[in-house]
Parts: sequence; C-alpha cells; structure tokens
Amino acid sequence: MLRESISSPTSIRSFDDLFEPDLHPLYPSTAHIAVHLSSHSGLNPDQKAELVRHCLSRACVFAEISVLQYLFTDPQAQSYLDLDIRDEDGVGLVSLTIHGFGADSDRDVEREECVRLLVAQGADLGPDKAGWTPLHHAALLSPPTLISFLMTHGCSPFDVTRRNLTPLDIVTAHTIMPGRADVALLLEEAMRGEGWTGGRMEQKRRQFDELMKRKGRQQSIREDVGKVLGIPPRWWGNDPENSFSDSDSDDDDEDEDDTVYTPPPDYTSMLVFSPVELPNIFDSLITNYPPSFRDAQPANVLYMLARFACLTCDHNWLEDFMLGATEAIEDCFFSRPEDITCLVFWLYNTTVWLHLMQCDTSISEACEMLGSFELIEETINSVFVFIIRLAERKVDELLDSALLDYQSLGSEFDSIQFESEWTFLRSLTGKKKTTTMTPNSTVRASNSISHPPPSPGRPPSPSSTISSSTSRGFSSFRQSFSRNRASSSATPLQAIFSDAPPPPSPSQLTSYLAAFHTLLTLSEVNPALITQLWSQVMYWTSCELFNRIITRKKYICRSRAVQIGMNLSALEEWVGQMGLPRGVQNHFSPVRDLLNWLQCLSSITEFPDLVATIQTMKSINPLQMRRAVRDYKYEVNEGRMTDECIQYLTQLQKDWERHRVKLGVEAMRKEMGDRERDREGSVSSFATDSPDNSAQASTMSVSSSSEIVAAQEGIDLLFERGTDKSSWEPPQPPKVLGELLDSRYMLPLVFPSNPRMLGALPGNSSRQDDDKRSNASDSRSASRSSVGAMPWRAKNRKLRNLGSGALKWVDGAASASRWGKPVADEDEGAADQVGEENTLEPVGELQVNTNLTPLTRKRSVKGKGRPSHAGETTPVDQRT
Repeated sequence: MLRESISSPTSIRSFDDLFEPDLHPLYPSTAHIAVHLSSHSGLNPDQKAELVRHCLSRACVFAEISVLQYLFTDPQAQSYLDLDIRDEDGVGLVSLTIHGFGADSDRDVEREECVRLLVAQGADLGPDKAGWTPLHHAALLSPPTLISFLMTHGCSPFDVTRRNLTPLDIVTAHTIMPGRADVALLLEEAMRGEGWTGGRMEQKRRQFDELMKRKGRQQSIREDVGKVLGIPPRWWGNDPENSFSDSDSDDDDEDEDDTVYTPPPDYTSMLVFSPVELPNIFDSLITNYPPSFRDAQPANVLYMLARFACLTCDHNWLEDFMLGATEAIEDCFFSRPEDITCLVFWLYNTTVWLHLMQCDTSISEACEMLGSFELIEETINSVFVFIIRLAERKVDELLDSALLDYQSLGSEFDSIQFESEWTFLRSLTGKKKTTTMTPNSTVRASNSISHPPPSPGRPPSPSSTISSSTSRGFSSFRQSFSRNRASSSATPLQAIFSDAPPPPSPSQLTSYLAAFHTLLTLSEVNPALITQLWSQVMYWTSCELFNRIITRKKYICRSRAVQIGMNLSALEEWVGQMGLPRGVQNHFSPVRDLLNWLQCLSSITEFPDLVATIQTMKSINPLQMRRAVRDYKYEVNEGRMTDECIQYLTQLQKDWERHRVKLGVEAMRKEMGDRERDREGSVSSFATDSPDNSAQASTMSVSSSSEIVAAQEGIDLLFERGTDKSSWEPPQPPKVLGELLDSRYMLPLVFPSNPRMLGALPGNSSRQDDDKRSNASDSRSASRSSVGAMPWRAKNRKLRNLGSGALKWVDGAASASRWGKPVADEDEGAADQVGEENTLEPVGELQVNTNLTPLTRKRSVKGKGRPSHAGETTPVDQRT
C-alpha cells in the first residue's frame, strides 16, 4: 500500500507543492528574481506578479537601487510591474521609499535616487487614506533637494491632509521642528511665490515663536539680574507662565466699572476676623509670608480685612487693624534691610494696598478721617528710603574707582606734568593704584518720615580736612621711594598672569543700576515711585561727586576734570537709556558746572570773559569757584588768571559770605519764633501773635504749600497721555550757601493725586520691546506707551484677583481646604441644625449690617501695637 501511494501521480504532485519557491524573500536580489521569472521556473503568471510586487516593495523599503533598475529594465519583470500598488494604509511606493530617510544615513543618497527613479517611471503621487501626499512625508524626513524635486514633478505645497494641514503645517505646527528650518523656509518661499500670504497655522506658529522668544529673553534677563543682585531663583516663582502672559496681555479698559474699585457691601469682598486673632494673622500674613515675584496677595487680604473692620465694626477695630498691620510690615523689612527682594516685595504690596483702599469710595472717607492712609504712606516712605539707601551703598563702593579715578584715556594723560611735582619723584612713584573709599555710614533723616529707619546708613560727604595725596614732606618721599622699590622687586610674570579682576569702570556701575532698575520694573513697582527713587539716588550721587572733587586736590585740575566728565557722561546716558525723565539728569548740574569751571578757569585771562563764564554757571556759588581756583593744580606751561580776575572772585566770595551770614541770622530768628509759638500753644499764639509774625508765618506756609503743589502737579503730569515726560522736573533741594552740597537731604516722596494711578504698572521699555512697536495689532499697548510719555499700563481686574488659597494666611490651611470644597460636600449634620427659614435662603446672599460710627477728624492717640480686647466678638458672632 505504501509503494502504491508513492508511485501514483497524485501523490507526486502533492509532494512537489510542499517545496514551492519563496515568493516573499526578505532581501530580494536580482539573481533570485531572474531565476524565478525564467520560463523553466514552473511559476504561473499570478505567482510571478506576486513576486515582482513583493520585490518592488522591499526594494523601496531598503533603497535597493540595483533591484529597482533591474525590475524596470528586465523584459520578464516589466510585464508584471504595477507602480500603483499600496499597502493597507494606502501608502504608495514613493511615500514608502521616503519613510526610510534617517534610519540609515549612509543610504540616503541611494534612497533619493530611488524616489527620483520611481517618479520618472510614473509612480503614483496621490495621497494615502489620511490625505498625506509624498510631499507631506518628505517635509518630515527627506532633504530639501528631494522636496524641491517633488514640487517640480507633480506635488503641490498646497495639498492638505484630512485635517487640513499643508506640508508646511506639518513641520511648523507650533514651532519649527529641530533640523527642519531649511525645509520650512523652502516650502514657505515656494508657497509665497504662488501668492500665498499665510494661513491660520502660520499665524499661530508665529505667535508661538514670538512667545517662545519672549520667554527666552525674559528668562535671560532674570538670570542676569539675579547674578548681579544676588537674587535666589525661588524669588521668581515656579510657574513662569503667569509673568510672561501678564506682561504682554491686553490692559484693562480705562473706563472701568465702579464696582471694580468699590465692590458691593457684602461678605464676598470681605474677610471676617476677630481682634484676638490679629497677632496670628499678622504673623502668618506679614512676618512669615515668603516674598515672591509679583505677588499682591498680602495687599488684597489686608484690604478685605480692613473693609470688614470699616463697614461692619466701629473705628476702634479699624484703628487696631491699621496700626498693627503697618507696624508688622515695618518690623518685617526693618529686620531685613539688606534683602532687596523683601524690600521690593513690600514696596509693591503697600502701594497696591493704598491703591485698593483709596479707590474704594465706601471706606475712603472713614479711612481719611482716621488717618489710615497716612499710616500706609509712612510705611511706603520707610521702605522707599530703605531701597534708596541700599542702592546708594552700592554706588558708594564704586564711586571713587568707577567715576573719579577711572581713566579711559590714560595713555594720553600720562605725559602731563604739574608744577607742584618733581620729575624724578614722578618717575619713582609711578602710577598710583586705585583704592575704593568706604566712608563710615551715617543715618540720614527724612523730611517726610516721622521715624526714619536707623539700620541702613547713608555715607556722609567727605570732610574738608582730608589730607591731600600730593604732600611734599620727606616722609611722603620715603614712602614713595619704598613703594617703588617694593613694586620693582616683583616678577614681571606675576603682573602679566595675575588673577586680579579688572579695575571698576563706569560700565560696571551702570550694569548694577540697570539690573536694579530692571528688577523694579519687572516687579511692577509704580512708575512714579521708580522715577522718584532714581531721582533721589542721582541727587545723592551728584552731591557726593561734587564734594569729593572739591575737597581732594588731586581732582582739581584740567586733565582730571576731562576724565571725570567722560565717566559722568556714561551715567547720564544710562538715565536716558532706562527711559527716565530728563529731570533726573538735572541733578548733575552742579558737578557739570564745577568740571567746566576746572577746564576753563586757567584759560580766562580777560575780565569780561570771567564775568560771562560766571553768568553761565548757575549751579555753583562764588565760594565753590574760589575754592577751586585756590586749590587748582596747574600743569607745566599752563596759563593763569590775571590778578584782576582773582580780585573779582575774592570780592564775590566776601559778598556771598555776608549774604550767607544774613540768611543764617534770619533762619535762627525764624527757628526761635517757631519754638516760642509752639511753647505758647495754638490758642494763645492766635490771640497774642503780632501782625508781622502772622504775615511771616503765612508767607512760609504759602511758599511750602506752593512747592508741594508744584511737586504734585509734576507727578500727575507723568501719567498724562499727551505730555512729554522730559517736562517733569524733580523737587529742588534747599539752596546751598557753603562749599559742600548736602547729600543727606531727602527729596519729598509725592504720590499721584488720582488714587487709581497708584495701581499703574511700568510699561514696556523701548530697550526691551523694540519688536512690539512694529506690531500694528497691539494698538492699545501703543497708546499706553506713546512717544514722549512715560510708559505705564493698568491691570485693575487682575490686580484684584484673589483665590481661596489666601484664606490659609488668615485662618490656616485647614480652613482654606474647607472653603475650597463644594457645597454638597459640607457636613449634613450642620445643615440639620439650621432653621427651615434659613435653608430657603440662597447661598451667598448674606446681609451685612453696616455699623458706621460717627467719626471726627481728630485722630486717636492710641499707639501702635495696642492689644486687642479679648472679650470682643465679630458682628457675625453677635447675630448667631
């Protein structure tokens, strides 16, 4: 039976079927294809067609150019070729070949040749089931040369997928794919050549690109500011999205609804407290609150607490709250005078707090009568002085080395010789090293602060008894000779390869000031405060420069005046670059006049020239001019003033001294009269004052009030849209009668008369946002920062945003989580205890029983920190 089955023809055919040739080789070759396509291979036409179809697909996948060329040229294979075949996803041969780009970079050239060969043979370039054409795939994977070839051989850059995406949208959906920027540019130019002006995805991509660039710039600015000022990274917060979006979003409308500034008198805009809990609230909300970037949460919480005390309680509650809050804030930054983040944080929050309180018409009148606004203004003034002194201490460290001793043209002035110097001593002493002066700090009293902070000190003006560096004694000769001998023994290599940092320059000073200014601007400090802050710092810098020049003989010469003038120009240019008003630069007028006087006094030989020169210098007096002439260091062969000019200056000096004595006597009499009036009392003085004294007092009050009114008008002009910020002038300090300027004088801090302007934020500066000015769509921002006006913007609604998380700073974290729960999750047992009539009332319509106590305009005599009454309860507790 076994032999019969083997020998039968049927059994032989089934055995041959078991060894049928492989029609799906993994790596097809030309030899394998040739053998199976021959006439004696025994394959039927369907099998040969399947073999050719499979080999064609595999050749496209592996970029076997030799296999493709064989299939297109072999007569046996041509009859079975089908260039329109697709896989189960509808992907054609060209797209299948393009998918292999990047997998094996060594075969990318062969793969591109395969695509070109397929297109030349007429391969299908239609889309697949998802609507992707070969150009869509090529935009992601292939080089630009192949993309250009496809666009010139039937593929259009305007073909879209089923999701309406072009090849350009594929590579630039939100941002350009890494390494595909050249492809995006090629596709964009090809589309623009056919009249394309940009689509929806293109617009979104550009907006996203601008946002990313803006984020990168902001991040780099933060890093630079942090390095210069030593700010920890945690100050900027963990979520940088808020700051970037806030800085570029549309501002609120100018004509805001009054409910934004004055909310309805209900508990949705209040925070209820008990007097016994005030110490704990101040401890968590102020003392232990972590300062962070652009965080106005303490200001909003304090405002809502004050609103509850004013509308539902008597004035004692409001007084206790305001005194305790301002005292806690002052204690906070008094204990951290060197922490710039703490100072800027509380300057921002106290200003916002004052803005919220004064704009609320429901409480502004009561707070004005009780003096609550004055308490906040004093707190703002205190932290304002702390920030100024922090900047002044840094400027003082660099003042001598960066502005007085720095020589940008040292090689041109090294050959200058003075008449008071011996030539061989000059060669022995050599060039002096620059030293940094660190004078003892003193406390500067503020005219507008009743209790000036004692911690930060203001460096005093140098004394007129400072010894000159050009002493002619033998002791100085020995010291110079010994210094020269010690320096000559040093190895030259040590001087060449020394690791000492370069000497300070004006650019180092302006870099610090720019970082300081950028921090204030990014922290959204009110622009009026920023302007007055730099006005005060520049006034102090000018006074210190003037006093140090006129009291140190080494600076009283023509060459040093030229060098110092060039260094001072860098500081004046910085004021303009930061967008500050030109009035800030006017503080340098005395220094400029002194430097000009030093440069020209030796060339004045005629009396009319002297008179004309003196008349042009309005910022220095005859005493200062005579001091400069007396201590002037003449260069060799330099001209001198005539005796007639010197006698005229001497006479001017005597006349000025007599005028000074007269003014001093008048000031002493006025001070004695003020003391007598204070001693007699207001009632008795009104009855017994003579008409002359009354007229003098009225004249003094009129003059002081006029100065305050002028300063107030100047601040208000900063917020006018059509006015030029260069027209702003800072308040003028008292006229100097002696030789030295008073660097300890504090210019008055003035707030805008419109309380809504206290919520203004600094606008986009021209230096940081030049690209925004070209954007025509941002018309509102352009109007905010019109040409010539001080840039500012308003965010009234966003400034008042306060989430439920703020409750943890009042009642603790547990209360904050309870307030954040939905109403349905509340305890049902508490609801059962409520009466039936209360359950019918809708949630959120609590009625506030306002208890406005009649107030007087006389402030209470209570001191700060008065302990609250333990037995007092809130109005809510009384009703329940």
